[in-house]
Amino acid sequence: MSRADVFLFLALPYLAIGSFVVGHIWRYRRDGYSITARSTQLLERRWLRPGIILFHVGLLLVLGGHFIGILIPSSVTESLGMSEHAYHLMAVTSGMAAGSVLVIGFVILLVRRIAIAQVRVTTTGWDWVAEGLLAVVIGLGMWATIANNVIGGPYDYRATIAPWFRGIFTLNPDVSLVSGAPLLYQAHVVAAWLLLALWPYTRLVHAWSVPVGYIVRSPILYRSRALPQVGDSTPTGRSSR
Repeated sequence: MSRADVFLFLALPYLAIGSFVVGHIWRYRRDGYSITARSTQLLERRWLRPGIILFHVGLLLVLGGHFIGILIPSSVTESLGMSEHAYHLMAVTSGMAAGSVLVIGFVILLVRRIAIAQVRVTTTGWDWVAEGLLAVVIGLGMWATIANNVIGGPYDYRATIAPWFRGIFTLNPDVSLVSGAPLLYQAHVVAAWLLLALWPYTRLVHAWSVPVGYIVRSPILYRSRALPQVGDSTPTGRSSR
């Protein structure tokens, strides 16, 4: 285990988590209204709708797969009657499907941001860095899935990377577990931590501005400006969220 391993798989995760937490606090205190996606919907809509739907659906599915594969120990799935072979088959099939949806959505959004001049000029330098890191994380993840599970033999990341990752949050990460993992997995992990570290300084913060309150807020009543006609008891109106 080298010094580079200690830095990348021990120091970097905690530095990234610190940057993620402190960065969000700093940005909120500095300008809470900047925690937004800075929507470009008014500039271009035709590519935005399919791209954003595919990207977010694929992202949720991929994150769900990571949650099951990394945060839930293999002993739990085995206790539920799922063999390692069955889990591997499910993970590869669902992972490829979810990853494909994510890639298609990301490519649409990226091409839109590059090709549409009005959208391109709204992108900051930090946003371009985040886009690049997203491309690296997604690309390495898909490559690792294909190379180590479809083309080559399966790699049991639940016996190495998963316990190391859980150890980060219990303050007892075993660096030796991940230092011996395939290079693709190591690069994927490092890129993901870098993306987490830069998250607060890019438009990725819009993940926290989802209008959840819109679902439960009281309807707004709209009334017509027209004067009531003879015989009308009340102005016409309609409610809307």
